[in-house]
Amino acid sequence: MNLKEKRKIWQEMGSYLTAILIGVIVIIPFLWMLSTSFKSKGALMQIPIQWIPKEPSLDAYRTVFSRFPLLRAIGNSFLITGSYTVVTILSASMAAFAITKIKFPWAENIFKLYLASMMIPTQVTLIPLFVIMNKMGLINTYPSVILPSLFRAFAVFMLVQQMRSIPNDFMEAARIDGAGIFRIYAKVIMPLTRSAIATLTVTTFMESWNDYLWPLLMLSDKNKMTLTLALNSLNGQYGTEYNLLMAGSLISMIPIIIIYACAQKYFKTGLMSGGVKG
Repeated sequence: MNLKEKRKIWQEMGSYLTAILIGVIVIIPFLWMLSTSFKSKGALMQIPIQWIPKEPSLDAYRTVFSRFPLLRAIGNSFLITGSYTVVTILSASMAAFAITKIKFPWAENIFKLYLASMMIPTQVTLIPLFVIMNKMGLINTYPSVILPSLFRAFAVFMLVQQMRSIPNDFMEAARIDGAGIFRIYAKVIMPLTRSAIATLTVTTFMESWNDYLWPLLMLSDKNKMTLTLALNSLNGQYGTEYNLLMAGSLISMIPIIIIYACAQKYFKTGLMSGGVKG
């Protein structure tokens, strides 16, 4: 074995060890959350930390469901997040299709405006959006939380990169067979962008599901609050019951894990294609 091969082996070992170390660092907080959710209130602050509770209990989960209408909050989150994700996919895919496949003036300039809007911090747009929703009479309604998904610059950017890689020959063949523009969009372009759409679905779902600030500004009715707002009520003014908070947080993670597990087949491909410059 020569020096070059030895160096290569040591580099691979270093890469594996680094990956393992990063994995351990990332998973430790999750293990602490899981452990804490099964502890009683008296066992929370014990030192050293009990990674495996001596007397595991489901009391924290029972209390979370009994303290406030958690199932209703979960239902509200599913309604808002599902609608937000669907609207984002439809509006972004239509915009990307128009920019890349329909020849119209100023298409590239419009796309550049989309890109420029990505540099504007979200916090800057909160007050204008609030004023618009207030003028429309949508405060404290579900549409007020969902409507901002109509304009998602990153989603358009990602799908534009994917659609630019699709040869126009597919569209020409569909036109010869008598397909109209909407049929080409639905039956030809959308299936060919499923990897990017799967990736966008996961990221958009995660963003909307975990969003706290915008629902807090829009929703004041407790019957309409999302899961993130409900979990915030577990933070007391003078103290926090961390076992309840961790139990609620773990419950909120389940849908994201399921969505990612279903879409992971296309997730990596979608990320790579979304970063390819057309």
